[in-house]
Amino acid sequence: MAPLRKQRDYRRLWSARTISVTGSEVSKLAIPLTAVTTLTASPSQMGLLTAAASIPALLFGLQSGAIADRLTRHRPLMIACELVSCAAAAAVPMAWLLGVLNITWLIVVALVIGTAGVLFRAANFPHVAAVVSPAQRTEAMAGLHASYSVASVGGPGLAGLLVQFLTAPLAVLAEALSFLTSALLLRTIRTPEQNEPTHSRGMWRDIVEGLRASVTNPALRALLGAGVTINFFAMVYTAVYMLYMLNTLNIPKALIGVLIAIGGVGGLLGAWATARLAKRYGENRVLRGAVLLFPVEILAVGLLTGPLWWKLSLLALTGAIAGAIVVAFATCMGAITLRESTPELRGRVNATMTFAIQGVLALGGVTGGLLAEYLGLRPTILICAAGMALSSIWIWASPLGPRKHPNSQHCQQHHQHIHSPSPETPS
Repeated sequence: MAPLRKQRDYRRLWSARTISVTGSEVSKLAIPLTAVTTLTASPSQMGLLTAAASIPALLFGLQSGAIADRLTRHRPLMIACELVSCAAAAAVPMAWLLGVLNITWLIVVALVIGTAGVLFRAANFPHVAAVVSPAQRTEAMAGLHASYSVASVGGPGLAGLLVQFLTAPLAVLAEALSFLTSALLLRTIRTPEQNEPTHSRGMWRDIVEGLRASVTNPALRALLGAGVTINFFAMVYTAVYMLYMLNTLNIPKALIGVLIAIGGVGGLLGAWATARLAKRYGENRVLRGAVLLFPVEILAVGLLTGPLWWKLSLLALTGAIAGAIVVAFATCMGAITLRESTPELRGRVNATMTFAIQGVLALGGVTGGLLAEYLGLRPTILICAAGMALSSIWIWASPLGPRKHPNSQHCQQHHQHIHSPSPETPS
């Protein structure tokens, strides 16, 4: 079996995701700037525009998994989603050039792209299983998560340049081109798909079946609980991060973007390390280590004091570590979810996980603002560290933990079968 880096179809899939998410990073800056500078949007309009990007995950997240499980081939849906997103993104500069662009137009575009993205992710998860052999899935997941780290490092800088030289509305063209390029790359993948479509008993029953599988399987339930816990407190942290950096730690504004980019570099290193660590020790051990380290980074930030050079040094170090931990956790979570869910339920189990883990973000953001208002910024950061520690309980007390539970022997045997040492893994 050839290493992933030599597998043409995986390279095409990875390249498609990297280009697509980099274009999305550009639009995260270009679309809000278009609303503010070109359309003079009000705060309430900006709130609606921001919410429009996440609403599709809540409205269609569970249904998307049921749709994915009904398909014999997932790639055509993925290509269609990218083409629809391309047309929606291209509509922004077109409307601007025609003089008809307004906030409603931007909100509709955000809703369309968000909905297409939800469907794409639901189909992409089981599609990875078709392109990559079971023994290489963890490495493949690590590579795909590295795409987001690449985008987080290069996307904002590219966005700044495009906005500077093309204006914000025209910079959105970069996103349209990235979606189109992704669709063309996906079209060239040759690996045949042989998915056995689920016999549907109706949308609601299909969704309930996915929910039941996610909460009755002890390993999947642990991943779900840990993921929700981590994302809730991560969003509490995100809600106060900028204020904490500026007002409490007195970090210069120009350096905050550099610190965020360092987190992306950490994510790349995390993807590289996770594939190798998981091959040697297994995803379960890497996952246990990741959840233990989550609160350490936030605790260090919450207790940080001292001169500026010391604060910047520690923030850079912890940011890189945090980026690596996030990728390690997400990679192992994806690989274990593939391992623990049956092929006919993969789309729905993944959609259930995504729905719950993404759905809690809004609640975390509101909670972060309220805690900071009444308790202060530093206490809120420390609460986040304590909350993050709860995720370890979910993992360590489950079959994914070190103890031999009734189910864990089967999981361990299955795990050893998938990840028996083989010479073909490094990429």
